[in-house]
Amino acid sequence: MHLRAAEEEDIPALQKLIAASVRELSRGFYTAEQAESGLRYVFGVDSQLIADRSYYVIEDDTGGGLLAAGGWSRRRTLYGGDQMKGSDDPLLDPETESARIRAFFVAPYAARRGLGRRLYDECAAAARRAGFRGLELVATMPGVPLYRALGFEMGEAYAVALPDGVSLPVARMYRRLDP
Repeated sequence: MHLRAAEEEDIPALQKLIAASVRELSRGFYTAEQAESGLRYVFGVDSQLIADRSYYVIEDDTGGGLLAAGGWSRRRTLYGGDQMKGSDDPLLDPETESARIRAFFVAPYAARRGLGRRLYDECAAAARRAGFRGLELVATMPGVPLYRALGFEMGEAYAVALPDGVSLPVARMYRRLDP
């Protein structure tokens, strides 16, 4: 397996990875309606992360495609793909604000093999090098166990009201970065 920065050419493969991950790994956490609505309105590629070189993919060295993707951001946006973002996404101040952990997705057949932890380690190291002392994220319910295992603490649990009337439960989580 090989970890590298995502490229624009990866977007079609990322879209497939995200859809498969959400549909399969959300079972037991979200209804099928919530998963599909989330894919339509929230879950997707954030091209700003790719442009910022802070979104990573893990690919199968045998040519099997993308196994996982995830990133971090020095920008204010907490979650969501291009389909839900506005045009303004200002930079955070590393002295007073936490970097964002963003958009972790794993291929269902590659789940629970340490890929999320590997992506997190890369993201945390990059955020630390950029001067950030903390991390913040909005986790999906399937992601909460991973983030807890990575040392994140629960902030608030709430639901995002989607345009089609579907309510998507999420959780805001925080973690300090070790120096």
